[in-house]
Amino acid sequence: MSLNADLNATRERGWGDGLSEYCAYLFSPFARSDQRRWGEVYVRGLLDASGRKTPARISEHVLGRRASQSLQQFVSQSPWECTDVRKRLAEQVFLAAEPDAWVVDEVVFPKNGNHSAGVARQYVPAEGRTANCQLGLAVSLATEEASIPVNWRLLMPPHWDDDDRRRGAARVPDVERHQPRWRHVLDSLDEMVQEWDLKPAPILADWRHEPDVLPLLDGLEARGLGYLVEVSGGAPLLAAPSANGSPVVLGTAADMMHTAGRRSARVTLAWREGVESRVRQSQFLAAQIPAGPGGPTARHGERRFRRPRQLLVEWPAGRPQPRTYWVTNLGSRRLPDLVSTAKLRWRSRYDLGRLREECGLVDFEGRSFRGWHHHVTLASAAHGFQALERLAARRAAGVLRRHGGIPAMPAVAAMSP
Repeated sequence: MSLNADLNATRERGWGDGLSEYCAYLFSPFARSDQRRWGEVYVRGLLDASGRKTPARISEHVLGRRASQSLQQFVSQSPWECTDVRKRLAEQVFLAAEPDAWVVDEVVFPKNGNHSAGVARQYVPAEGRTANCQLGLAVSLATEEASIPVNWRLLMPPHWDDDDRRRGAARVPDVERHQPRWRHVLDSLDEMVQEWDLKPAPILADWRHEPDVLPLLDGLEARGLGYLVEVSGGAPLLAAPSANGSPVVLGTAADMMHTAGRRSARVTLAWREGVESRVRQSQFLAAQIPAGPGGPTARHGERRFRRPRQLLVEWPAGRPQPRTYWVTNLGSRRLPDLVSTAKLRWRSRYDLGRLREECGLVDFEGRSFRGWHHHVTLASAAHGFQALERLAARRAAGVLRRHGGIPAMPAVAAMSP
């Protein structure tokens, strides 16, 4: 039987719920009809095949025959643009529910060998350990009900820049070089706002393990983007240039928390978090971050504060020391709204876990740079179908929230002292 006949037979015996139409929309920019069909085969397999999502297992499950070579060629070598699929996936998310936040996450792809694009034995900040892996950055569009990663970057380790043999074997484009994480984040956001024409939401990112948060904050502010960025207590939040031009730290997050704590009262807030909607409670304090010598528009080297920055600090109930520090430029929002937005990071972490377990996110066996990007894009598309189906069911049931979105947890509430 032909690919088209096999796929039609599969459609008739299962997934009669719009998956073919969904794939047809996402893959319509593909130049060839066979690419569009293989795209649907792969997404179907990621959704429905059991165990590890290999090309052999996917093709046997979806087509009833082994076609691993053709499917591997489609993912690893076929010259279709993953950006086209990502943009269309993002548009589908906005049609279902306008995101409350764009969430940046580090994603670990464990590897056994050393030939896959960007693989290295490297420190994984999010896990606090060293592993042989690829490191990716995902930007997810998130509401309280669902998050879907729509943009990806593969982080290239520094020693890959000069290893022509490995770069050639993994087909790494010459322009792909080691960059700091903040640059990858800003490049991803530029693509989504400027090229995809998406309406931005507050940016959430975990920057606790990075030595300097200021380049990221400056870049976000230069683009007029709101943010809530989690930092460590030792993160430098105020700096001035020294005589030789290098920055001198004038204050860290912990320093500013101690100063603010002497002047401001903590507020106790409760909220529901997680798929089980467990009630959680903590104390919070918000304090203005000084702009430094010369006022709020003073330059510190090349830095200029475009909006006042605030420090948001959380203490778990009954503990004497803070657990979490965020820097934000959303100071015009009420404290409960800030906390609600900051707490959306649980949603992206949970859904990325589902992507690993249910949609084969880390199961890609190829080595090429293009193949990695194709695979994570198709895995996001598979997860997106599930998430968008759930949102559509909630909408049909009349369960709506602001922006046409979906309710999950009640608003953060102040508690009696």
